[in-house]
Amino acid sequence: MRIEVESEAGHSGIETPKRIRLDGRVVEIVETIDRWPGRDYYYFKVKGDDGNLYILRLDEARRDWELTMFQSPPAQSHSAIHHEGQKRGNGMS
Repeated sequence: MRIEVESEAGHSGIETPKRIRLDGRVVEIVETIDRWPGRDYYYFKVKGDDGNLYILRLDEARRDWELTMFQSPPAQSHSAIHHEGQKRGNGMS
């Protein structure tokens, strides 16, 4: 999914995302959790001020950003609750 990203040069010369625009809404990046190089891309796992997690991919040659993963906190907690309920229902502790 293509998105608009406002970024700034990081200490290593790699652009670092500061703000993203998705479907007309602005999300401020409050934390860069991880970043790593790929073959032709650079990846960033970030947390937005909306509490959601995003993985963004930067094509450095074209200066093009893409959203490759999105996860909301309710989805995480629902998954953990569902998993715990299954363990209890199966007689496992």
